Amino acid sequence: MENVKEAKKTISITKEEQAPKKSNKRFAVVLGLLVLGGAAFGLTKYVHSMHHEDTDDAQVEASISPVIPRVSGFVTEVRVADNQKVKKGDVLFVLDDRDLRIKLDQAEAALAAAQGGLHVAEATTSASKANVASSQANVSTVDAQIETAKINVWRATQDYNRYANLVKDHSITQQQYEQALAQKQTAEHQLQVLQEQKNAAARQTTAVASQSNATAEQIGVANATIKQRMADVENAKLNLSYATIVAPEDGVISKVNVQSGQFVQAGQTMFSIVMDKPMWVVANFKETQLDKMKMGQKVLVHVDAFPGHELEAKVTSFSPATGAKFALLPPDNASGNFVKVVQRVPVKIEFTNPADKTVKQLRPGMNVNVDVHLD
Repeated sequence: MENVKEAKKTISITKEEQAPKKSNKRFAVVLGLLVLGGAAFGLTKYVHSMHHEDTDDAQVEASISPVIPRVSGFVTEVRVADNQKVKKGDVLFVLDDRDLRIKLDQAEAALAAAQGGLHVAEATTSASKANVASSQANVSTVDAQIETAKINVWRATQDYNRYANLVKDHSITQQQYEQALAQKQTAEHQLQVLQEQKNAAARQTTAVASQSNATAEQIGVANATIKQRMADVENAKLNLSYATIVAPEDGVISKVNVQSGQFVQAGQTMFSIVMDKPMWVVANFKETQLDKMKMGQKVLVHVDAFPGHELEAKVTSFSPATGAKFALLPPDNASGNFVKVVQRVPVKIEFTNPADKTVKQLRPGMNVNVDVHLD
């Protein structure tokens, strides 16, 4: 019996020694499979990295136009709602335009006054020109009278000289001599008066001509004033048109942050319009990934919102600087301690088929994964 017990014990010990060996073989097989799988995965990733560059730091972008009133005023009517589609030229909201209409009326009245001033200046200039012509005619008349007076002086002088010789011989009476002397002196005085009249007429002609030139300058000033008033009218009309805010492009309205009765300031952003234009993707690649990337390379885009959909695109441009350089407070490595951080460069990627149904369902800001084919 003891031998049988010893035999059973020996068999039991042998089984216990054999069990770990089987377990060790299974572990070795599993470990080998894991090593092979890891090696295959690593080799696949390595081969993939040799021909691809990918990143999940990417978002969908679109053309977004802010709606900004150009004039201040109270809102009288809002004609759009959140997420509404609009066409270019559709009225979005309207401002109270009564103040702007009054300014337009004032500008038009000022223009009418300026035009009236031009008519007055033109009439004054015409009258001044007529006065100049009249003064010149007076000068010509006086010149003719002076020539006649010179003849009278010559004739009276000749008569006087003859009578002066005759009175010495007592051939004529003293009375006749005095009459000849008086005629001579009268003719000389008349000539002197006419010469003074000519000088006065010449001075008057010069003054009238200067006045005419001044009135002619007033016409130029009046024309300049009219142009200024016309510009004021056009500016008033333009401001009046700004009271009606319209859609700049086709698109979809964002959340409308304006209500009737609200006072809005010029330059204040009220809401935005996502334009109906092709969207694109901006992917932020690490600076170490850009070595083999270039424009025109094929890109596969995977959108988080549409799993299983693969969209084709291509690289179209690279940012001229890293994203950090365009930040509100860009880093300055010259100050403080320097810690090297890998920078990212925004890369613009455009869809090859923008009319694709899935592409049209995209929304700006959606997260995407991009895979650039380097070959």
